[in-house]
Amino acid sequence: MAKGSVLVTGGTGYIGSFTALALLEADYDVVILDNLYNSSAEVIRRIELISGKRPDYYQCDITDEKKLDEVFDKHPKIDNVIHFAALKAVGESGEIPLEYYRVNVYGTLCLLKSMQRHNVTNIVFSSSATVYGDATRFENMIPIPEECPLGPTNPYGNTKFAVETMITDHINAERTNAKKAGKSGEAFNAALLRYFNPAGSHPSGIMGEDPQGVPYNLLPLLAQVAVGKRPKLLVFGDDYASKDGTAIRDYIHILDLARGHTVALDHLRTHHPGVRAWNLGTGKGSTVFDMIKAFSAAVGRDLPYEVVGRRAGDVLDLTANPSRANKELGWKAEHTLEEACADLWRWTENNPQGYRQEPPKEFLEKLQASSGAKQNGTK
Repeated sequence: MAKGSVLVTGGTGYIGSFTALALLEADYDVVILDNLYNSSAEVIRRIELISGKRPDYYQCDITDEKKLDEVFDKHPKIDNVIHFAALKAVGESGEIPLEYYRVNVYGTLCLLKSMQRHNVTNIVFSSSATVYGDATRFENMIPIPEECPLGPTNPYGNTKFAVETMITDHINAERTNAKKAGKSGEAFNAALLRYFNPAGSHPSGIMGEDPQGVPYNLLPLLAQVAVGKRPKLLVFGDDYASKDGTAIRDYIHILDLARGHTVALDHLRTHHPGVRAWNLGTGKGSTVFDMIKAFSAAVGRDLPYEVVGRRAGDVLDLTANPSRANKELGWKAEHTLEEACADLWRWTENNPQGYRQEPPKEFLEKLQASSGAKQNGTK
């Protein structure tokens, strides 16, 4: 019997798809909703190939309240939402901020109203370390704890901060209103998951990050350099106050990040904490040059790069202090940076067209053999 039923918005995207997979493997029923703006419905088949279970899927925009209502109406057992659907590029958010507010903030408003109409009371929100802004403006705030004052430095971070505030106000109000009606109110809960830099792919080599057009994150850009899709990596700034002058980030394997969502949801359902924020990161910072070196090692050759000026809105150091998640959720990152690089390279090298091609036959055969062995082992 399923643990519960979860609607995953933005569930065909990179983090959403891996979280949907983790939820299925943790015995949740999963319904995915996505408008495919920057993703592919092919990922549904890959999830099924790995897990043996196929999530329900609806092509739907997060700003379409009527369609959201239809999905909830069709699936009355949905009692939780994990919310990823959003635009997510820091640089682009500075160019088209109104579109970021429309999708990220108004889209969440539509979702919360639809949840309210259908009495869905738990939400796990895909937030971001960008809500902290430049944490070096305070003493002793690196690595960054959840208590660090929030202060985003770009429109993308501002939208995440706005959504965190909206969810907090909504859950607190629902709890207060329930108490006024003589109920406990503990059914209403939210996890604000502030994560750092997701990296890597599925070890099977058949599921990974597949950005349409130009990726905005360091590792997918490096992967494109490695396969010859772009001539070199542009390094934005080498005049930061770090060991080599480049910016510092906390890279977390996608499998660890996805598992963080399942344990956060479990925690909401069993402990009813109200609204709680958790950092999901490794607690280890790596510079851009560290990452070029690590990914070059996975590829087996040095990858070309060029240093250019800093990007507007970028900050020196976004390294997580994940101790709250370690203690309260019993979660910690288990995969290494080297594993993330090796997994990403396996995916990129063998799937140059991403989800627009069939995965390599030998990968599928290996996957089928391992799932057959698992089934035989449990009989």
